[in-house]
Amino acid sequence: MTDDHKGIVPVWTLATGDVRVPALTGDGPMTAERLAELRGALAALADEPIATLEAYPLPDKLDRGRGIPLDAASPLAQHLSQLITQSARSSSSATGPAAGEGLYRMVIPAKLAAQVGQGCLRPMGAKGTAGAIRGAIVDSSGKIAGGATFVPVSQAASAGAVGGAGATAGVAVGGSAMLTVAAPLVLMAVAVGVSAHADGKRQQAIEHITEMLEQLQEQELEQEHSTLDGCRDAIDKATAILLDQGRPGVSLGLDSAVHAINSALGAVDRRLAKWQSALDKLPEGQAVDLGTLPKSFPGIDDQGGIFRAHLELAALAIALKRRVVVLQAVEHAQGDPNNLFQSFTRVLKRDQQRLDALESGLAGVLVRLSTLELARPHGLRPVFTNAEVDRLMRAAHRVRQLGDGVVVDSRPTDVAIEIAREENGSVVVFPALPASA
Repeated sequence: MTDDHKGIVPVWTLATGDVRVPALTGDGPMTAERLAELRGALAALADEPIATLEAYPLPDKLDRGRGIPLDAASPLAQHLSQLITQSARSSSSATGPAAGEGLYRMVIPAKLAAQVGQGCLRPMGAKGTAGAIRGAIVDSSGKIAGGATFVPVSQAASAGAVGGAGATAGVAVGGSAMLTVAAPLVLMAVAVGVSAHADGKRQQAIEHITEMLEQLQEQELEQEHSTLDGCRDAIDKATAILLDQGRPGVSLGLDSAVHAINSALGAVDRRLAKWQSALDKLPEGQAVDLGTLPKSFPGIDDQGGIFRAHLELAALAIALKRRVVVLQAVEHAQGDPNNLFQSFTRVLKRDQQRLDALESGLAGVLVRLSTLELARPHGLRPVFTNAEVDRLMRAAHRVRQLGDGVVVDSRPTDVAIEIAREENGSVVVFPALPASA
C-alpha cells in the first residue's frame, strides 16, 4: 500500500453475481485491518465470489515488463474504465477515483483463490534477490507504509444497476450492502493475473534450463527444452485473442502446443514415479551411500546435473500448462455469458487439481532428498581422503539446498492482482501473488 497518512484510498466491493449480504460498510473511512476483516466476512456470507478493488496513484518507477499489457480497447480495460467513470459520475465525494492513470489493486479472498487454483498463486522469487518476493505496493523508499485509510465507493441506482453475473457494472440487486456487479472485470483480472504469474514461472525455468544445458550438452534434453519453449508463441497469440473476446483458430498452432505440453507432463509423471520409488527403497534411518544416490538422481551431487535439468523442465511444462488451462477456462466462461464465473472456476478447478498434485509430488521428493544423511562411497580404505571429505561435504550441502523454499502444502490466502492504468486507458496486469506477501 502507499504512504497515505495524509491521503485516502477509494475501494470498491465487486461481486460476480447478484448476492444478498448484511450491510457491513458505511460511507465513512476504514483502516486496512477493517478492510481485511470485511473481505473475510463477505467471502463467508455471500453466495457468489466477492473481491475488492483499491485505487492508488501510479508510482513513478514501475517495472511494466513483468506484466501483460492490454490496450484501451480490450474488455478488461473497458470494464475498468466504465467502473471508474460511473463511480466518478455518481459520487459526490472529493475522494472519488480519478478517470486518468492509477494503480488498481484487486484482492480476491482466500475462499475464491482456492477455487481458481491455489498452486499457481504461491510466492514467486524476485529476480536478483534470494528468497525475496514482490508484495504489496511500496513507497518511494521501497518499504511498505502503514496507516492507509480506505473509503468505500458508493454507487447510486442511476449508475447503471444491472442484474445477472454477466453485468458489466452496477449495484447488486436485492442486496443491502453496496456491491458492484462486475463479473467480467473480476474474471479478466484473475485470468490475466494468473497467466502473468505462470509466464513468470516459465521465464525463471527457461533461465535455469539454458544455463544447465550449456554445461550438460545433452541433445535429448535440448530437444525437449526447444519443443516446450516453442509453445510460447501459440499460447501468447491465443491469450491475446481470447482476452479480446475472440476465438483462436487452428492456424495459431495451439493444438500442437497443447499436445507437446501434455507429452512433457507425461514425462514428468513417469520421472516423478521413478524418483518416489527410488526414495521408498532407501533404508530408513540409515545414511545413504553417495555413490548409489546419483544412479536414481543423476548429477544430484553436482551444481547442475540431469536431475536438476529434469526438475526445471517439469517446472516449465507445468507453467505452460497453467496458462493453457486459464485459456480454456476463459473460453468456456465467455461461451456462457450468463454463467461467467461459475463456468470459469469449474473448468479451472479440474485441470488445476492435477497440476497441484504434480507440483506437490515434486516438492515432496525434494523435501525427502534434502533430509537424507549422506555417507561416503564404500571402499577398501578405512579412512577418508581429503578429496572424499570435500566431495561429501559439497554433495551434502547441495542436497540439503533442494528443500530450500519448497512449499509442500500451502494454505489458501488472499490473492492480490495489480493493474496499472495509463492515461490513454490501456492497462498492464501484473502477476497474481498472495496479498500477504
